[in-house]
Order: sequence, then C-alpha cells, then structure tokens
Amino acid sequence: MCGFVGYLKGTKAIDHQATIDHMLQTIIHRGPDSGGVHEDEQAVLGFRRLSIIDLSTAANQPLYSEDGNIVLVFNGEIYNFQELRGELKEMGYTFRTSSDSEVIIYGYLAYGTGVLQKLRGMFAFCIWDKRSNMAFIARDIFGIKPLYYTRNTADGTFLFGSEIKSFLPHPSFVKELNKDALRPYLTFQYSAMDETFFKGVYKLPPAHFMMVHNGSVSVHPYWDKSFQEEENTLEHYVKQIQETMKESVAAHKISDVKVGSFLSGGIDSSYITALLRPNKSFSVGFADYEAMFNETNLAKELSEQLNVQNERKMVTAEECFDALPTIQYHMDEPHSNLSSLPLYFLAELARKDVTVVLSGEGADEIFGGYPWYQNSPKMEKYEKLPYGIRRTAHHIAKRLPKNRVTEFLIKGGQKVEERFIGEAVIFSEEDALGVLKPEYRKGPSVYSITGKVYDRVKGADDVTKMQHLDLHLWLPGDILLKADKMSMAHSIELRVPFLDKRVMELGKKLPSRYRVNAIDTKYALRQAALKDLPEEWANRPKLGFPVPVRHWLREERYYNRVKKTFSSDYAKAFFNTDILIGYLDEHFHGRKNRARYIWTTYVFLVWYKRFFIDA
Repeated sequence: MCGFVGYLKGTKAIDHQATIDHMLQTIIHRGPDSGGVHEDEQAVLGFRRLSIIDLSTAANQPLYSEDGNIVLVFNGEIYNFQELRGELKEMGYTFRTSSDSEVIIYGYLAYGTGVLQKLRGMFAFCIWDKRSNMAFIARDIFGIKPLYYTRNTADGTFLFGSEIKSFLPHPSFVKELNKDALRPYLTFQYSAMDETFFKGVYKLPPAHFMMVHNGSVSVHPYWDKSFQEEENTLEHYVKQIQETMKESVAAHKISDVKVGSFLSGGIDSSYITALLRPNKSFSVGFADYEAMFNETNLAKELSEQLNVQNERKMVTAEECFDALPTIQYHMDEPHSNLSSLPLYFLAELARKDVTVVLSGEGADEIFGGYPWYQNSPKMEKYEKLPYGIRRTAHHIAKRLPKNRVTEFLIKGGQKVEERFIGEAVIFSEEDALGVLKPEYRKGPSVYSITGKVYDRVKGADDVTKMQHLDLHLWLPGDILLKADKMSMAHSIELRVPFLDKRVMELGKKLPSRYRVNAIDTKYALRQAALKDLPEEWANRPKLGFPVPVRHWLREERYYNRVKKTFSSDYAKAFFNTDILIGYLDEHFHGRKNRARYIWTTYVFLVWYKRFFIDA
C-alpha cells in the first residue's frame, strides 16, 4: 500500500524538513500518489502513499485522531476494517474518512496495544502518542510488511521505517557493514538474523510490537503461530478450508482500484485465481528455455478455462543480469533467491494494468507443501529401525566417500533439527567457512539460528517442526521480503490470501497427516481445491519458480561478467577468490553444478557494490 519512515530526534541540530524529504524520496516507489510529514518537538514522521482504499485526499497520511494527539503512519491493509469501524462507532468514535487506516487510531484509543489482537491484515505501522511522548510500532503476524529500526546513530536518534535505504540520508545514521551477517547468508541465501547486513539495524520480528519512550525500547510478542492440532475428519477440514479460503479471497479483493492475480502452473496461485476470477492474470517465463523453465502455457490454459485474460512475458538472461543491481537495491539486503528475478519482471508487467495483485505465498508453510516435508518410502521404512542403530550407521557413513547410499544413511541417522534448516540450503557450513576471509567467519552458525526456533516446538512431530521453522525464518526472511520489495519496486500492492489470520487459525488445527502423508504434500488443501480447480492443477507437484541460472553461467558472456566481479579488489576483502573462481570454472566447464554457490556470492558482491561503493 505505502511506505513510511520516521525518527525520534537526537541531540544534533539538523534541518528536519530537508532530511525527512530526502529520506522519503528514497521510498517514493512505495507511494507515488502523495506524501506527507508530521514534525513536533520530539518526533518526525514521513509517509508515501499508494492509494488503494478511499482515494480521496482525506485519507492521506500522516493521519490524526480527532483531537490531534495521536499520529499514524501505516503501511498495509486491514481486511476487517469495516467490522472494526462499526464496533468503534458504537463506542462513540467519529470517523472522517472511509479508509482502513483510521480504525488503527481509534482501535488504539479504545484498546491500547490490544488493538493488535483485533486487526486482520498485513501491516507495519507507527503510532506517535503525543500525550505520553511514546511511539507504538508494530508488525503483522506473518511479517508480510517489513519494518526496520536502529539506534546506530551519532546523536541518539532512533530511526524506523519500511526500508533500510530510507535511513541513509539521515545525517546522524552510521552506515556500517555487519560482518557477522555474511557467514549465515551464504547458507540460507537471505539475511536470517534479526540484525541486518547494516550494523545495528534490526528487523522487528513478525507478530511483535515495540514501545519507545524516553530513550527506552521494549519489544513484545502478541500472537502465536504454533500448531495446535484438533482431531476431526478429513471431510470436515476440507470443507473448512473451502469456506475459509473463499472468504479470505473475498476480503483480500476489497479495493477502489483494479485487482489482478499472479499465476503460475502450481496449485497455490491457481487456487487463488480460481476463487478471485479477476479480469487479468499475469505470468512470466524465460526466453530460450521455454521447454525447461516455462509455466506460462499452463497459466494461459487455466486462464482460458476460467475466462480470465492472461498477460505474459518471456524474460531474457540479459534482462536479468542488467536488472540485478536494481533488484538488490530494492531488496535492501543481499538476497539470492532466484525467484526474485521473475518476480521483479512479473510485478513490472502487472503494473501496466492493475495496482493490486493477489498471489499464492504462504500455502506451503501453513498446509505443508514443500517436498522436504515428505519422506521417501525407503526412508519411512528405514526410520522404523531403532534410532541408536541409525545413529551408529550415520557416524560410520560420515567417514566414508560420499554417494547415494552414505548420504541416505547420514540423513537417516539425523534428527530433523540437524538435517533441516529451511527450504534453502546453499553453502555447507564447511564450504562457507572455507571461502570466507577470517574476519567474516565469526558470524553465528546456522544451527545457533535454527535452534532457537526449534526450541519452541520440542515434542512436536517432524512435519510440524519443519513447518514451524519455515513459518518463522524462511517465510518472513525470504518469501515475503522479496514479495514486498519486488512488488513495491513497481508501485504495486501484493496481497496474500493464504496468509490471513483466519486461515492460520484453521491451519494450526489441521492434524499433520492431513498436511503431509505418503500420498502427497498439502493433502487437505489439494482435496479442497478440487471444488474449484481441474484435478491436474489441484494435484500438480510443486515446481517452485525455476530459473535457468545454471545454464546462463555456462555462457561465456555471463561467465566473464561474474569472473570480473570475483576478481575485483572488493571481492578479495571478503572471499578467498581463488576458490570462487575455481567454483566458476568447474561450473562453466560442466564438471560440477556450482550455480547456487556462484550466484549467492555474486549477489552479495553486487549488493555491496551498490550500497557501499557506488552509493
């Protein structure tokens, strides 16, 4: 919907109007329609608006309470705002707009921080309470909308906002690289810590709020996404999913501007499109690799069956490499998930026709859709052996040459907490440490990051543990971050009906055997989707968003482009570049598939150059 940036003033005397104007200019892509600023003795708030609901100027932000004492900047959408509005009107509150934003102000006045329990939507916001000189800052339960904050300033200024880049123009902000972030990034492919790649800049975790008052900062959780299974029949849950998803899509399509959908060949976006029935759907594929990396034909075929017009674009390797510095600039931190490439161009395509799109993110994490969650039949049988026997075999296999048998024995003797760190696994820890220069090896280990999340679900079954980890790390750190940043790069709002409070409340109850079993992943969801989708779409295996990077890196022009970066002086500051170039040569000559190692390090260097050399 929008973007905001703000700060609580430090001791340095600066031109606050010029500063906030410059900060807002860095996020104008998030809100090209209008802008606004609030300044008082202690706080400065700035806002950029993308008009979605109530297109009038009355809904422009910052938004004020009737007496002017409560000031709001808010990014997102509240899907139950009409219900809350009626409730608050009965309590005597008067509204002057028809926007969803105003319910946050009067909800805060009525319920305090308890308003968060009332909200259904995607959001990041700051309420500045002039009565008590206190900032109340919050983020939605899944982390659909980003929110960063820092005190790494020269004069005690406290900064917060939708994007890190908006902090850079503030004269008190101290821009430093967080050396500890690189080690885990090489394995995860995204920034997996609360502290970002900018030293002292933090992400407010999903389902948390913070209070900032008289220099003190406190952070508090307010919602729990843990699974709490409730026994019932499959038929009961299938019906519940059908009803809940239909209602969620209906709530998510409320808008005063045009709404479309992103559509691939998989069940998630197909189900959303079938329930939405927009005028247009949007798809991308890759030129020159149509046979291997193209789901647009499936998207077109389904669109025709649904009587929906499908717009599609075939993206070239040259377009992707040329856009990469811009993509990493919008991401704020290095992010090497390959699907950010097509998503960037998909948002660009959709923006020509619509301002809001619905997409299928979140179904895998809630309903159990990733292939990792499902054991092979062989592993199912093997795991019936006592753990002690499997553990002994594991230790023996680790000392033997790597092959399919030893890898099977190693995996079969591991607990899920050891073998599963989330959907993305790029560098092994050993290889990451080997390629890094000593001063960048000190960051946290992968397992120190995942262990804190696993500790919350001790005693759960393996499927639930893996889903819990992905809901708390992979989903907000990778999937939702790129969805927000790539869509907002083109001033388009992306909504995710699977990631709805009511859908999650249902998903939490679903027994794990209805999520993942020997028959399929996302088992109950697939059964539910059969009501609205042809069987071949409801039961199609998950493909992800395949990108032909491994083929591009075997073309001489892209090999040379990457090699030039790997040979640079700034690359040598971080990496043993002989090893990097060795990976690149191995891949180019077809001896090994090193594409993800190469791409992940290349993305970091492109990001670093954009923010620390070219800035």
